Amino acid sequence: MVKGTTNVVGVIGWPVAHSLSPSLHNAAFEALGLDWTYVPLPVAPAHLDEAITGLRGIGFRGANVTVPHKERVLPLLDDVSPEALQIGAVNTIVVRDGRLYGDNTDWSGFLDSLADMDFDPATCKALILGSGGSARAIAFALAQRDARITICGRNQSTAASLTECIRSVNSNVEAASRPLQELIASNDGFDLVVNTTPVGMHSGKHDSPWPRDAAMPRCRLVYDLVYNPPSTRLMQQARAQGIRAENGLSMLIYQAARSFSTWTGLPGPVDIMKQVPVPC
Repeated sequence: MVKGTTNVVGVIGWPVAHSLSPSLHNAAFEALGLDWTYVPLPVAPAHLDEAITGLRGIGFRGANVTVPHKERVLPLLDDVSPEALQIGAVNTIVVRDGRLYGDNTDWSGFLDSLADMDFDPATCKALILGSGGSARAIAFALAQRDARITICGRNQSTAASLTECIRSVNSNVEAASRPLQELIASNDGFDLVVNTTPVGMHSGKHDSPWPRDAAMPRCRLVYDLVYNPPSTRLMQQARAQGIRAENGLSMLIYQAARSFSTWTGLPGPVDIMKQVPVPC
């Protein structure tokens, strides 16, 4: 039951109706007997400034930030962690002493999830589909492991900008941006392919960021950050070619656990969150 003493957090995005985050956090709060609640906050891009200011004004303890606001939210905050600054995207906000502090738990949650899958990204050859806020976090994470990174985004300028960002994080990392058609024609192989775009999500579940009539790149793992539906079109394409494919639920849980810890000061209850049913 929500009371006047209840600590409130939520997720800001557009849309957010599909998000599993409220279920993950509320299950954890209930299991641990905490007077906290987590709510979905659908915020259109035109109203982001008002919404972020409102967190402080109405007494929220913090919020997660998802598509399409992760990059635009940075200048609206009072303080930002060094990691979030380097990534150029925030997915976690904490309200402390009337100030808004931004952090990014996506990159570490991604590495945690790879460890959970027994996949070591050290020095791997990785292809990232997309160049937005999630792509920046994944690229940052892989740069920590000296991966060789290729960015494939619809906006070539943004993709090129991301490769420069990667080099600023780790000057020893090989980073390049390539258009999709060039990748298809080259038939290059990778160890890891990560989809960071929302293509294939819930209402667009029949869509894929990789053309249906083109063979998937040879690789060890296709990792689709989309988790709703649990088996995306991209994952089906990969599995049809005998390639291991995983959705983004594991990363969602691990980044959520880190956000939980940031807000509450308690260890993130990964095991509790893993027990939450996922809608099909």
